[in-house]
Amino acid sequence: MALTRRALLAALAAGVSVASVPAAAQEKFITVASTTSTEQSGLFKHILPEFANKTGIQVRVVALGTGQALDVGRRGDADVVFVHDKPAEERFVAEGSGVERKEVMYNDFVLIGPKSDPAKIAGGKDVTEAFRRIQAAQAPFVSRGDKSGTHAAELRFWKDAGVDLAAAKGPWYRETGSGMGPALNTASSMNAYILADRGTWLSFKNRGDLAILVQGDPRLFNQYGVVLVNPAKFPHVKKAEAQAFIDWLVSPEGQRSIASYRIDGEQLFFPNAGR
Repeated sequence: MALTRRALLAALAAGVSVASVPAAAQEKFITVASTTSTEQSGLFKHILPEFANKTGIQVRVVALGTGQALDVGRRGDADVVFVHDKPAEERFVAEGSGVERKEVMYNDFVLIGPKSDPAKIAGGKDVTEAFRRIQAAQAPFVSRGDKSGTHAAELRFWKDAGVDLAAAKGPWYRETGSGMGPALNTASSMNAYILADRGTWLSFKNRGDLAILVQGDPRLFNQYGVVLVNPAKFPHVKKAEAQAFIDWLVSPEGQRSIASYRIDGEQLFFPNAGR
């Protein structure tokens, strides 16, 4: 009888264990490949709990440079991409990797540098003139060098400034291959210039002697877009849950949540879905 009872208890325990698996498996989640600025600025920590509470859908974020995030989407390893390089996002859709890009929000890039300002760019509003002066002075400059949206913008500014970066690179130009936060840490330690998105800069604590030196040029505008990874190409994409997230981001509720994220009273991102 004792053996029978032990066997019964073991069977019951096994039954409970097996029964619990489907419940855990039924947890709804999506994977979002996004840029480091949305993660490192703290935006996702602010808005994702609100979305999860409303829908029961958890969001797992893979934070990379925009180019790498789009590559994750191209492999079908994410359900949504949420990044900030409009031409690259449009190519992603055109090639069939994504479905319908939607604009979500914007902020701007700022040119950061040491307060001593060896390139004499402080207070200027022409970002390409600032880049020319930095190169001419051979002043230390930190580049993310990671095919991110910020890196793509930086390369555009060098080109617009008439600087042949391949020929001009030298000890003054440091490529980190890292996200925005680590790149800012490198710039702080080197007392170097760096292009950053305003959101990550505002949340960055290790500023050292760095400050915003150039801002306000319309070319520094920084638009973010969201794209559903194509479920026709990747059938495992969680289309319904992913679309629910996209729809929430561009809804009045999602847009209010984005707008409400502030650091020291300063708004980091400005919603502009549908505009």
